[in-house]
Amino acid sequence: MKEINIRDIKVSAPELISDGWGLVTCGTGEKFNTMTVSWGALGEIWGKDAAFIFIRKRRYTYEFLESNSLFTLSFYDKKHRDALTLCGKKSGRDIDKPASAGLTPLFTDGTVTFGEAKYTLVCRIMGATELTPDTFLDSEINDCYDEKTAGDYHKMYIAEIVKVYEN
Repeated sequence: MKEINIRDIKVSAPELISDGWGLVTCGTGEKFNTMTVSWGALGEIWGKDAAFIFIRKRRYTYEFLESNSLFTLSFYDKKHRDALTLCGKKSGRDIDKPASAGLTPLFTDGTVTFGEAKYTLVCRIMGATELTPDTFLDSEINDCYDEKTAGDYHKMYIAEIVKVYEN
């Protein structure tokens, strides 16, 4: 992995996150979890390059985000789509996701990414807020929460992007 400037990534944030998906990974070399993300944003806030991720409380990764200040967002070529699908459907409580998905953990900058990642963003949490129905100004947002997920709203994490790597 070589360190690059985030502005050297020539793919748009929607292409990376929504079209291509990625993984949010949090924890240490001793214990970590990863999960697929397809919601999020990259931009600038408070004078810093930033990432915005949205995680439900029931997700195993939530526990790691609540107890660690660092996480990674990693993005992959389409050939890794099956691995990303597995990481979104299975829980790290039940299986070793990296082994099952054929991903190689790499420990860097106090957190975890994977050797197969095309891009890795190392992020430091600066703030977080709970999303609740009373915060939605557009009533259609509630359509994103069906009967199975009712009451299981996301928490938004706002993080500084402290390093960016490319493979």
